Amino acid sequence: MRRVVITGLGLVTPIGIGVDATWQALLAGKSGAGPITNFDATGYASQFACEVKDWAAAAPTWFDKRELKHYDRFLQFGVAAAMMAMDDAGFADRKVPAGEEDRWGCYIGAGLGGVETIENTHDTGRSKGPRYGFSPYFVTDIIINMVPGMVTIRTGARGPNFSHVSACSSGAHSIGEAMRLIRHGYADGMIAGGCEATITMLGVGGFNAMRAMSTRNADPAGASRPFDNDRDGFVIGEGAGVVILEELEHARARGARIYGEVRGYAAGSDAHHVTAPAPEGIGAQRCMRAALADANLAPTEIGYINAHGTSTDANDKNETAAIKAVFGDHAKQLAVSSTKSMTGHMLGAAGSVECAISALALTHGVLPPTINYTTPDPDCDLDYVPNQARPQRVDAILSNSFGFGGTNACLVLARV
Repeated sequence: MRRVVITGLGLVTPIGIGVDATWQALLAGKSGAGPITNFDATGYASQFACEVKDWAAAAPTWFDKRELKHYDRFLQFGVAAAMMAMDDAGFADRKVPAGEEDRWGCYIGAGLGGVETIENTHDTGRSKGPRYGFSPYFVTDIIINMVPGMVTIRTGARGPNFSHVSACSSGAHSIGEAMRLIRHGYADGMIAGGCEATITMLGVGGFNAMRAMSTRNADPAGASRPFDNDRDGFVIGEGAGVVILEELEHARARGARIYGEVRGYAAGSDAHHVTAPAPEGIGAQRCMRAALADANLAPTEIGYINAHGTSTDANDKNETAAIKAVFGDHAKQLAVSSTKSMTGHMLGAAGSVECAISALALTHGVLPPTINYTTPDPDCDLDYVPNQARPQRVDAILSNSFGFGGTNACLVLARV
């Protein structure tokens, strides 16, 4: 089987637009949470979120006025992150190599798609009627696979092009399945990741109705506190993460910078409940073990886990139990952190953003912290890299992503 490496990164996150800005904010332990500005959240149980800041000023870098007038926010995030990744990978004019167009593809997923466009069109359709209430771009602005569609139009990639929709595992599944495509010879390069923009009336209202989100309205920056005893739910986030994947020798032949190898991947199901994880994280255990086996690595060879770590009671204690079951005595030596403490939970973008963060940790030899960790939970008793980034070289990293419907995805990254 062919080896697959990461040669480009693109990030649009609540703590920074671009890879460097996001990475520096992570190392500084910066929270992206604040009062919601995207809509009037008065009366909602959760009135804060991790929004992407200053997007209106940054967006013209990647889009013209006509595009910005109608592209849904999730489309903008996903396409922009892909273009950043192409730049980072060193592709002139953000085009795949001439003559190789059929050997490049794009997998970019999301959890919910164009929710903001759906809300706005519902309002205009009701008020203006069927003749004037609908944009001709409505359908293309809400469907998730329009992100890879737009990316392939811009980059010239003519290989496989579609979206994985698997809730909070969407971005990780996209990267894992893209890696398999290259590994087994169906492509030489893939543009892969996830995006999301659901800080809207429906998104916030729906998660509030499930009582899944933090209601710490007086302290937004302190609300996302994975593994902490005082956690009270996740903080919704938005943005995108995209990586460029290439076959190792292809990357070397063009002199590409290599962040690391996607050494292993697994996907699985809890087959238990629509929202709650299986007891003791049994499904997560199976997925982690399968990813390690796919990577041909022993548990003791993993130095850091970027946890799913949502800041919910059910996830954090069950993920901790799963890590202890899989890693045994080594679990006590493992560094584990949840970058959702800073970015919030970016839903369909979470897994790909966290894969990119893991690649940066591998490259720079620094582990991002879990901020807001102040009161230990007896059920969560691992080393969560509390509150401050830690200089530490590791040779292999596991990144966990788990989603509603019991869907699980685990990625293993390693030094080349």
